[in-house]
Amino acid sequence: MKISHSLAGALLAALLIPAAHAHRAWIVPAATVLSSEDPWVTFDAAVSNDIFHADHAPMRLEGVKAIGPDGKEVPLQNTAVGKYRSVFDVNLKQKGTYKITSFSGGLRARWETEDGERRSWPNRGAQATEEAFAKEVPKKAKNLEVSYGSRRMETFVTAGSPDAKVFVPSNQGLELVPVTHPNDLFAGEKAEFKFLIDGKPAVGAKVEIIPGGMRYRNQQDSINVQSDKNGSITVTWPKAGLYWMSVSYEDDKAKKPAKKRSASYVATFEVLPE
Repeated sequence: MKISHSLAGALLAALLIPAAHAHRAWIVPAATVLSSEDPWVTFDAAVSNDIFHADHAPMRLEGVKAIGPDGKEVPLQNTAVGKYRSVFDVNLKQKGTYKITSFSGGLRARWETEDGERRSWPNRGAQATEEAFAKEVPKKAKNLEVSYGSRRMETFVTAGSPDAKVFVPSNQGLELVPVTHPNDLFAGEKAEFKFLIDGKPAVGAKVEIIPGGMRYRNQQDSINVQSDKNGSITVTWPKAGLYWMSVSYEDDKAKKPAKKRSASYVATFEVLPE
C-alpha cells in the first residue's frame, strides 16, 4: 500500500476523532460557480471549533491539490499560512468542474510490551509503508492490532457549466461519486450522493451534515443519515448556505497485514437559493 502526502497532525486528528468531540477541518471556496472569462477563486482552509470560523489552527497546504477538468493538477497560487487559517487562489483557466482535494492513508499498529506498556506505530510524521511496518513492528507482539486508515477532504468549484470528468474514482479510500452534481445544489431540493470504499459501495457509511453559521445557533442542526446497500444517501437541503459533510466508514475487509479498515471523508458544499 502506498500513501500520499500526509497532512498536518491537527488535520489528521480532526478527521480521526468523532466530529462531536473534536475540532473540524474544512476548505471553503469564496464561490463555487463562476462565469467570468478569467475566473479565480480564493480558498480558506482551517481546523476550527466552529465550522467555517477560523479560531484554532491553519491547515497546512503541503497535501492539498487542485485537479482540473482534464484530470491534471492545477497550481495553488498566492498561498499563505496564518495564525488560524491558510489561504490560496486557483485560476480556473479551463471550463468545467475542479476538485480541491487532499488524501492520506497508511497502516497503523498498536501493541503491548512485555512490561504492559502500550506502543503505537508509526510515529507522527513518519511514512506508514509496508516496508517500514515489516522492519519496525514486532511480528509476535502482545495484543497486536493492525489497521489501515485513510482520510480524504474535498470541495468543488465550476467555471461555466458543471461536468463530471473530475469524479472518476481512484478506487482508493472513501470517495464521493455524486449523482447530483455538488455545484448544482438548491435549497428545498433533494440531492443524491454515492460513496465508494476502495472502489466498491460503502454500505452503512455514517454521514453527518452541518450547515454553516453554527457559531450563531444554540443547536448544530445536523442532518444524520446512513448510506444504503448501494452506498447512496439522499438529502433535502433545508436552506441556502454553506454545508460541511463528514462521512465515516469501518469494516474488517482490510488487506493484510491489516485486519481492520477505516476511512473518513469531509467535504464542503454551497447550496444556492431556490
